[in-house]
Amino acid sequence: MDQRKFPNRWLIAVAAVIMQVCLGSVYAWSVFTKPLMALSAADPSPWSLTRVSATFTLAMACLGIGTVIGGAWQDRVGPRVVSTVAGILYGSGFLIAALATSMHSLYGIYTGYGLFCGLGMGMGYICPVATITKWFPDMRGLMTGAAVMGFGAGALVMSPIAARMIIAVGVPQTFVTFGIVYLILIVAAAQFYADPPPGWRPAGWEPRSGVSKAASKVDYTVKQALGTGRFWLLWVMISLNTSAGIMIVSQASPLAQQQIKLTVVEASAIVGVISVFNALGRVFWAWVSDFIGRAQVYFLLFAIQIFLFFTLPNLHEAAIFTIVVCAIALCYGGGFGVMPSFTADFFGSRYMGGIYGWILLGWGFAAIPSPLLIAYVHDRTGTYEYAIFVIGFVMMVATIFPVLAWRVVKKMNAEAARVATR
Repeated sequence: MDQRKFPNRWLIAVAAVIMQVCLGSVYAWSVFTKPLMALSAADPSPWSLTRVSATFTLAMACLGIGTVIGGAWQDRVGPRVVSTVAGILYGSGFLIAALATSMHSLYGIYTGYGLFCGLGMGMGYICPVATITKWFPDMRGLMTGAAVMGFGAGALVMSPIAARMIIAVGVPQTFVTFGIVYLILIVAAAQFYADPPPGWRPAGWEPRSGVSKAASKVDYTVKQALGTGRFWLLWVMISLNTSAGIMIVSQASPLAQQQIKLTVVEASAIVGVISVFNALGRVFWAWVSDFIGRAQVYFLLFAIQIFLFFTLPNLHEAAIFTIVVCAIALCYGGGFGVMPSFTADFFGSRYMGGIYGWILLGWGFAAIPSPLLIAYVHDRTGTYEYAIFVIGFVMMVATIFPVLAWRVVKKMNAEAARVATR
């Protein structure tokens, strides 16, 4: 087929980033926690931090389900249809949450922001990631990192705007505004997506680096991938990294207000800065993984976070606190930046959507306990530090798994070398 008739892969990449920025705004949820609690203060049963935080947890859990549905569906019908449906679900979720907030219905907020936004977010997230791995085999780590960078940057766009809008027009109108804007942008970006023919490569490109040579030359089906130990190794790794970072992301605003005594608007700025590093981590660590390897990067992510989580509860000065939470976000984002290329290296890119959808179910799984843990412990003790220390110990255990993954990569390298000498 004539190369010139293919879609421009760089336009697809730009559309992917725009879509991910919209979907990633869910990370600004902590901006809504205290306003929603205050909204219900006069009700017979005021909403506790744990109950409000459950909205974010539900959204993350539904995200995992959405990635499985969206990944399998887009392998059959292509990314454009699935992404369009995702945009409709996601935008509608904000509108449902707006109506529920006006009615003081927490279960309605769960339905809108938790269920609809979560499913739309998962279905939408998987499509650009799977598409980019197919169009950029020559820059797999860097470009998948760039695509998911937008997801990490979403809160940077939304949090300062949302904080001011909540003060000016209230929570319901803020939800309405974002719902309409996101629905239009996501559906528009979806129209640029298309898959290349199977086995497509950029003209003149051949794999030369150690990482690209070790990548699987076989395209595993979803069933075949799920039957391997290496799949569950990746699943556990992304789950553990998610459990660490999402604990801080979910409570960033109230944590900053309590620990370093910031106002709501000042804390929203911290949320925005965290999103910058969440986004940068996705590109930076994905780029590094193209040179030193995916398993090596994951080991560094876990090792660095051991120090960060044991340090964080003792910090009460704004600048140092911000540096540490941003470093956690850098590692959190890095896990998502590296994992798409890690998955494609292990299983090929043809059925990437379905396989990576199941990998990301680990994201949804990990999103359930840690945000609820930190909120519950705070409600019971008035402090965040005990839950943060628990995650520090979890990171110590987590360092085992990248070592096991590195052994798998070594075997793949040895196999690639044997094939090359035949």
